[in-house]
Amino acid sequence: MQEIVAVAKRENNSRRNYLVLNRLQAKHVPASPKRALDYFEELAGQVKEKFGGERLLLVGFAETATGIGAALAVKLKTAYMQTTREEIDGVDFLNFTEVHSHAAQQKLVRDDLEEIIGRIDRIVFVEDELTTGNTIGNIVSLIRESFPFPVKFAAASLINGMDDKGLEKFCREDIALCFLQKADYCDFPRRAEAVKGDGEYFPAHPLGEVQPRKALDVESWKASDYINARRLTNGASYARACESLWEQFLSVNGKICKKRILVLGTEEIMYPALFLGKCLEEDNEVICHGTTRSPILVSSEPDYLLYRRYELVSLYAQERKTFVYNLKAYDQVFVVTDTPALNREGWDGLVWALWQSGNRKIQLIRWCC
Repeated sequence: MQEIVAVAKRENNSRRNYLVLNRLQAKHVPASPKRALDYFEELAGQVKEKFGGERLLLVGFAETATGIGAALAVKLKTAYMQTTREEIDGVDFLNFTEVHSHAAQQKLVRDDLEEIIGRIDRIVFVEDELTTGNTIGNIVSLIRESFPFPVKFAAASLINGMDDKGLEKFCREDIALCFLQKADYCDFPRRAEAVKGDGEYFPAHPLGEVQPRKALDVESWKASDYINARRLTNGASYARACESLWEQFLSVNGKICKKRILVLGTEEIMYPALFLGKCLEEDNEVICHGTTRSPILVSSEPDYLLYRRYELVSLYAQERKTFVYNLKAYDQVFVVTDTPALNREGWDGLVWALWQSGNRKIQLIRWCC
């Protein structure tokens, strides 16, 4: 378990002082995209074994589990949608809370759920890890109150850290569980409290004030065939769209060989970054991770996973603060985002962070409407 799971300390969070980091997930901690997707497929196998005869809707939780949820839907060819914290015009939402998170408000498109709920047997909520199960309990209660259909529920996670009380509650509520590993989180608050937090911190900074653009090779292009997984889709369609993204990537860049490459997803969009990374990993050394809303302390302690933090302005919203951890120097960086209106200050700040980390060749891939 220690080879996969590590404890980090949340910044200024009185509800829960620790965050569970997964070395293989390729979200907060840089990791091989192929290993991450292979890992997610193990969970897909468990879901198939347990619910293979049922019509499933998988729901990935934003932002840390969107890549996992999409990967399961692609593997199992099921219906799929994710929760979101973004705004979507012209739809009604089911709103619920993720109490321990610094950004507690979560949303699920009610219109899309209403469209499919009468044609499925079970909704499977996909998470990276479960601590109490309260968030899933909240959304299950809300769906049961909102829709008259006799749908069943389950939760699938890479790690399950629920205690006996939480497990008993899921049993009473008839919420089935799938997970790859069971963990005991009892000591995590103490371990988080002991973190020194003496790592490297870089505040948000716009590129124009720091680095001449002539020293950088920064490109940008927009890809077509976008699918917004915040809306109802299915694994087969999403897989085809990502394959199209890869074909467009090759038409722009050609075949890349023997390079050290970073593929960086932004906030809620992770699966396309992982997919591109896996394709590139056939001929290159590739690492994948993502920007995130999660403020986590970084530390110089040898066993602590996060040592460097860059604060960013979100590519999606001027007022939103985001972060990226453990940036290093690579031969090439590809940033994958789905923001329809790129926030320029956010992009300049991210380029600056990449430049500060030794990166000189950066490409932005905008996969959006």
